Amino acid sequence: MFRHLDRVLGALLAALYLCAPATRAQTILTIATVNNGDMVVMQRLSAEFERQHPDIKLDWVVLEENILRQKTTTDAATHGGQYDVVTIGPLEAPIWGRRGWLLPLEGRLAPAYEVDDLLKPIRDAASDRGHLYALPFYAESSLTYYRKDLFAAAGLHMPAQPTYQDIARFAKALHNPAKGTYGVCLRGKPGWGENMAFVSTVVNTFGGRWFDEGWSPQLDSPEWHNAISTYVDLLQKYGPPGSSSNGFNESLTLFENGRCGMWIDATVAAGTLSDSKQSLVANTVGFAPAPTAVTPRGAQWLWFWGLGVPSATRHPEAAAAFVQWATSKEYIRLVADRYGWPAVPPGTRHSTYEQPQYLVSAPFAGLVYRSILAADPLSPTLKPVPYTGIQCIVLPAFPTIGNQVGQLIAAVLVGNMTLDDGLHKAQAATQRVVQRMGVER
Repeated sequence: MFRHLDRVLGALLAALYLCAPATRAQTILTIATVNNGDMVVMQRLSAEFERQHPDIKLDWVVLEENILRQKTTTDAATHGGQYDVVTIGPLEAPIWGRRGWLLPLEGRLAPAYEVDDLLKPIRDAASDRGHLYALPFYAESSLTYYRKDLFAAAGLHMPAQPTYQDIARFAKALHNPAKGTYGVCLRGKPGWGENMAFVSTVVNTFGGRWFDEGWSPQLDSPEWHNAISTYVDLLQKYGPPGSSSNGFNESLTLFENGRCGMWIDATVAAGTLSDSKQSLVANTVGFAPAPTAVTPRGAQWLWFWGLGVPSATRHPEAAAAFVQWATSKEYIRLVADRYGWPAVPPGTRHSTYEQPQYLVSAPFAGLVYRSILAADPLSPTLKPVPYTGIQCIVLPAFPTIGNQVGQLIAAVLVGNMTLDDGLHKAQAATQRVVQRMGVER
């Protein structure tokens, strides 16, 4: 009897197994990204990608900018495979791609992606030797934000092309800490992608350069002295307290809450500052090109945050599908439908700037588009240089150099050392890094 029951039970279990719906193991993609506003929107909308790809689940690792760079660089260099998608920029994409740390993407894109729609300066910055190693999520140059209401009250007029002499004069007139308004906000947080992203453009427009044609550091030059003196003077006299702790996000918060008369920073902030749901100054913010001094070369930077696929990923096809979705024309349309055209990721596609709705609702669009197309990382300085890049050099040693120099500039800013001493130490530190790491890409 028991044998008979065993046979019956076995048959029932087999029938249940055969009738059960087939299931596939779910692919989990781990995405490392920065904690910027556009990336927050991407996370919110990623449920749409998961709906379209029910076999893929997204796991987000959101990090502060400096920490993101440290962790993703270590993982990529060691082929650790911790991340399936990494958020990188024009410094990492060509270097990592050449070293085999990233998968080339051009052969993994559907024709509907329209890679030729990507702005050429951005596409070139994400490539190396004919291979595309990142897809740009958003791209940016830099510009000057200012409070039109405060300018009007002070009888000031922002010229079509401001100079740093203009900025100093305006900052002095607008500075009113008793009422919680500071003349100018600038990045002061140390880091090659934080204070040095801005400082490098100041150096460029004052006629300076990181290296001469023979790769000799130039940080103790008169041009660097003039540039850093101007930068430090602006923040010490007319900046908010604690400027050495302010990076992009902190400065954005200050400006959108009405605490800054001016702010010189990334064009990507224009959409946030124009959104009355996020910005208290949405109706009064004005836009002008980044300031110049001796030369317009290198006065405005060129950057993108893009999505790359590490070569160590176990899910290359799923990762390629995600980066393609998040940087597509369809994604831009999705953001516009959910949050309005001013909120779309800027600077990546010609088609974005052909949308009448975008041009009408985003008064900054034309300026951003022209600034990106005008930025020239192949000729970033007044004097010849052996490197490419405007606010960062496409050089493996540059993060080390930029971080060390950034710390020294911050020390000068807070008064812990003199300008002469700071630049002398920056020169020596850069020379040591070059001798130790070399200058080959």
